[in-house]
Amino acid sequence: MGASGLRVAIGRVGKPHGLDGSFVVEQPSEDGRWFEPGAKLIVGGEPAEVVASKTAAGRPVIRLDRKAERGAPLEVARAALPPTGDDEFYVFELIGLDVVEETGRPLGKVVDVAAGVANDALELDGGAMLPLHEDCIRDIDLAARRILVARGFSDPL
Repeated sequence: MGASGLRVAIGRVGKPHGLDGSFVVEQPSEDGRWFEPGAKLIVGGEPAEVVASKTAAGRPVIRLDRKAERGAPLEVARAALPPTGDDEFYVFELIGLDVVEETGRPLGKVVDVAAGVANDALELDGGAMLPLHEDCIRDIDLAARRILVARGFSDPL
């Protein structure tokens, strides 16, 4: 999910569900706490609070304390995110980082993190996919906006 300034997207206002103003959350965050009653969100740039919540067909359905336009982004303040542990990162923190091989060869920029069966993978702007695994990833330096990877992982087959 992308970040707009100091906010992080946790979903989008989807189709209405019932007649009470509830709606399906599209592209929901895996962190269900954002959809529980009492959660404070930013909807279309304005503050809102979740007043009712349920699950339908495996997706969160919520009602807010005010109307929300379909398609509006659901966001939370970046400061509201729980802290990550050592060697843990949010996807939005990795997007846009330069990826450099240990040899100094630039490999591109991270455009997405794809979910994988065994490991997630960094998707680079040139189309390369690098596994998020300790054998491949040597260092992630958010301050320097750089990811250092081991030799050989980006070589064509």
